[in-house]
Amino acid sequence: MTTLYMVNGIPVLQALQLPYILSEGYINLRCVWTLGCPAELKFDRETQDRPTEVAYPKAFAELFPGHPVPDSVGVACCAQFAATREKIRERPREDYEYYRKWLRETDLEDATSGRIMEYSWHIIFGRQAVHCPDVAECYCRTFGLCNLVCEQDKCGERWPFPPYSTLPQGWPQKGWKGEDRSPEYLANLRNTSMSTVAKL
Repeated sequence: MTTLYMVNGIPVLQALQLPYILSEGYINLRCVWTLGCPAELKFDRETQDRPTEVAYPKAFAELFPGHPVPDSVGVACCAQFAATREKIRERPREDYEYYRKWLRETDLEDATSGRIMEYSWHIIFGRQAVHCPDVAECYCRTFGLCNLVCEQDKCGERWPFPPYSTLPQGWPQKGWKGEDRSPEYLANLRNTSMSTVAKL
């Protein structure tokens, strides 16, 4: 969500619909499905070039002993979420200490263990393994941005989805296609994002 506000967390926090968070207990702050949805991890694929996907079933069994490994896992990246105190405390403190211990002691590369946790937080907080809410509904309920007409690559005129999972080198001064962005263009983007919050 912060990419839409030029990596500025203030308007994200200002737009958050606290009653919705309180009613849900846990929400993902990222609505778009790039990257992570509808199912980022599929365990029946004949591939070995996706280290997180290869390592996840064993890690899941270690993190959630006694629970069956799901067929697939999907959630909008990138571990940006809000959770209430009550939701967090539904699990004993020992669970979180165990997750920390697992992270410290696993033989997996940091990038892989980190992504395993990224695709586990929603499960930790009680969601199904595939948790991909409707994009327009997510924007409305989470940020009060309602009546957006969502298409494959954007929601409304001011919310284009990022085409890649990582920001381009030099962003936001560089655009998604490597084009230079003028100070005037960047100022307009910032004003647009902040004016949206002001109208909520």
